[in-house]
Amino acid sequence: MRLAAEAGLSAIALTDHDTLEGIAEANEEAVAAGIELIPGTELSLDWSRGGMHLVVLFLTPGRGHLQDRLGTLQEARSHRNARMVSRLGELGFDISSAELAAEAGGGQAGRPHIAAIMVRKGYVPDIATAFEQWLAAGRPAYLGRNRLSPEEAISLARMEGGVPILAHPHTLGLDNAGEVETLLERLTAAGLIGLESYYSAYSSEEADGYAKLARRFGLIPSGGSDYHGTYKTGIALGTGRGDLVVSDSVLKELRAAKP
Repeated sequence: MRLAAEAGLSAIALTDHDTLEGIAEANEEAVAAGIELIPGTELSLDWSRGGMHLVVLFLTPGRGHLQDRLGTLQEARSHRNARMVSRLGELGFDISSAELAAEAGGGQAGRPHIAAIMVRKGYVPDIATAFEQWLAAGRPAYLGRNRLSPEEAISLARMEGGVPILAHPHTLGLDNAGEVETLLERLTAAGLIGLESYYSAYSSEEADGYAKLARRFGLIPSGGSDYHGTYKTGIALGTGRGDLVVSDSVLKELRAAKP
């Protein structure tokens, strides 16, 4: 939160994967730093073609339809982590569950934490290589887990007043514009509200293209830097690789679209 304020941001969303951990602490820091915190989460969905992630903004900790399901998703993550650690051991990588828990700082552990341990132990040169060679879908150490369907995730998000946004659409593994449009028709019918159009990996032309696509389907062009700290190098908080701008008007429009 302090970094966000120092970067000149007016607001920041905290959307860790399948969890709302850290929101309460972040809110205290945000108030002290004089910056608005948007609570939320990022859900990994059941999608066979690539990585489908749903950012849910304005989702607060506590009891609720989606909040309660997060516990189930976290349990599935924990089981998958244990299985992946075992699988890595079979592949010759000496990594323990205790090391993984320590790397995650007691919070929700995931593949980026495993990758960081692999880098620290000299098994791979960097986190990107850990994923490309070992941890990504289809690689030797990858194991799947239970996930929500896109429709179920969107429905649960809206039931709790959250704003569901399809994140970084370039990772969906779709081959052509027709497939993208078919998917957006499906998700819009399910209640999708936004499409992440302003993103660290996109050129200005790509961002404009996704923004126009969003408007065609009645979606709000959203954005974010996808900042992961040291786990994703070369990306600065709020500005991505230095040229990312997400206007305050985006947040205003998303807030007005809350169910």
